[in-house]
Amino acid sequence: MASGAIPSDDPTRTLVHARPDDPALSHLAIAGGTYTILVTGEQTAGRYCLIDMRVPPGGGPPPHRHDFEEMFTVLDGAVEFTFRGEQITARAGETVNIPANAPHFFRNSFDQPARLLCMCTPAGQDEYFLRVGDRVDGPTSPPPALTEEEQAERRNRAAALAADYRTELLIG
Repeated sequence: MASGAIPSDDPTRTLVHARPDDPALSHLAIAGGTYTILVTGEQTAGRYCLIDMRVPPGGGPPPHRHDFEEMFTVLDGAVEFTFRGEQITARAGETVNIPANAPHFFRNSFDQPARLLCMCTPAGQDEYFLRVGDRVDGPTSPPPALTEEEQAERRNRAAALAADYRTELLIG
């Protein structure tokens, strides 16, 4: 690590105190779960974002990869991560880091809901989720009932916007 002076404090940056039940937060139905954007990239000057993910049995994103780091800490339950084709189970209290550019996905393959904190660095995934997800009232709100056409529209929107957010969906 290079030595040098630490930059001056930036008084335009403020403390962020995130509460998952804060009604001002964005709660989104995505990939079968409900994701709450706790800390946005705007709040961290683009350094990272933090997302609270509530994933029901069977929930999780399709295979994908992106050019940013992604770290998950399992708060409740368990999820199966598939990383470069190998599968591991992460349980409450465990953390998984996905290196940039590596193919991966996760699935709640168990009969209990799971809850994860997801940090992406740099930020951007928060903005992607805001553009592809459906807003819901709170962190435990069920996803909207979507027709097959509406589900196809969400998948198409996610695929169309993926490259704008440095993401590649590895499906189809």
